[in-house]
Amino acid sequence: MSNQERVVRDESVQEEWSLDRRGFIKIGAACGAAAALSTGALAFLAGCDSKTEGSGSDGSGTSEEAASYDIVIVGAGGAGLAAALAASQEGVEKVLILEKGISSGGNTNFSSSGMNASETRFQKRDGIDDTNTLFAEDTFKGGHELGEHALIDYMCDSSAAAIDWLDSVAITLDNITQMGGASVKRCHRPTDGSAIGKTLIPGLRAAVEQSGLEILTETPATELVKNDSGAVTGVKAKAKDGTEKVYQAGAVIITAGGFGSNKEMLREYRPEVADFVTTNIPYTTGDGMMMAQKAGAELILMDQIQTHPTVEQETGALIAEGIRGGGAILINSEGRRFFDEMGTRDAVSEAELEQPGKYAFVVYDQQVYDKNLDAVSYSERGLSVQAPTLAELADKIGVDAAALQDAVATYNAVTTEGAADPFGRTKGLIAFGNGPFYACKIAPGIHYCMGGIRVDELSRALDANGKPIDGLYAAGETTGGLHGGNRLGGNGVCDTMVFGPNAAKQAAAYIAG
Repeated sequence: MSNQERVVRDESVQEEWSLDRRGFIKIGAACGAAAALSTGALAFLAGCDSKTEGSGSDGSGTSEEAASYDIVIVGAGGAGLAAALAASQEGVEKVLILEKGISSGGNTNFSSSGMNASETRFQKRDGIDDTNTLFAEDTFKGGHELGEHALIDYMCDSSAAAIDWLDSVAITLDNITQMGGASVKRCHRPTDGSAIGKTLIPGLRAAVEQSGLEILTETPATELVKNDSGAVTGVKAKAKDGTEKVYQAGAVIITAGGFGSNKEMLREYRPEVADFVTTNIPYTTGDGMMMAQKAGAELILMDQIQTHPTVEQETGALIAEGIRGGGAILINSEGRRFFDEMGTRDAVSEAELEQPGKYAFVVYDQQVYDKNLDAVSYSERGLSVQAPTLAELADKIGVDAAALQDAVATYNAVTTEGAADPFGRTKGLIAFGNGPFYACKIAPGIHYCMGGIRVDELSRALDANGKPIDGLYAAGETTGGLHGGNRLGGNGVCDTMVFGPNAAKQAAAYIAG
């Protein structure tokens, strides 16, 4: 039995690891004391089997040649795993993923709401009228009209095929809800309504494992290698034994994520949010962007950093946008609604910061709880408060009971009587039913970096003149231009599942000549 097979059976370890980003950090520290963890636990934390590298180093830190590969991928998050799997399906035989952290999956492990896609067979099954053009229009508008049309159109036009591709590897996303900034329901989730990351990453890991692909965890890439003609031909990385190794490659794909956990970069590009809590895992420090820039790639929109409006401040846990899409409302410390809950993330965040105390509560009823497994986990983790009546809930969270009851009554009138919502909400309008009722205290947190490596629709990294850098590709949050000045909820997973495989296909074509 392989380590990966043991991992699948070690459910207690998986549950502990997936609690939240703080849990990830705590177990990461525990991993330093490897003797304290079982083989199964260590295998889970590694995400996949890590192949043992060549021995014989004296530990001096000098560079030495490692094996040569067709494609080397920097970063084993959602985009990296998808790229590796797609490369294998394209017939590329030697693929290596270098991962800085102790585990594969990256921030995608914690993706909650789902994956936006248009014109899918699941939408058609449910009678949802959507088009790729409408999806593109929503994305462009939601990104403050700063996104690049070529990238947006490619993502939207490819999104239904990406849903089908995932389904072909036993990752079925057929439960559809609506997210802020979307004109219709197009956010695809697992059948049971659970957080998408808990299905997507284990599914991709299993497919990568079955394909025999190689992942080296705790092996941070440090520099791209170029030849005399300026083409990227490999990656330097720091091996677990402390030595620097050079992995030669026909092409390199950077899928290393953003810089939401890099305080220095946040202060450089967006100092006003640098001290916000972050939803990002600690490895999200912009390394891939910096390596690409040093190799000649242009970085764009670096000041466009998204805050997510519903973040539990003690743990950094994200309260899923699907909760609001299912009918939840936001109230302030006075018990009053104050904004359209289905507005774009940046707009809702700004509205929260204008409230007394600069925080709010997500309030929902039992029907929202029953339809979202995330809500169950919030209760289990102590992130939500529960009460049988709205008055008792108000008492528990310290807001005016009459104000809260009036807020819900006014909202219900919008949903059941057709009254105009005072805050302009038109989406996700589902009346509150009977108790119990729930509330999570939240405030904005750093969530996503829209800026990054400039790429074209072929996922090629571009220089400041718009010229492709031979041998260098990028996908996911490490790139800039797709989401413009704001990313719509559900578009992040779509980005990784469209452009990760796209980068792999383009890299495969490049090395094939």
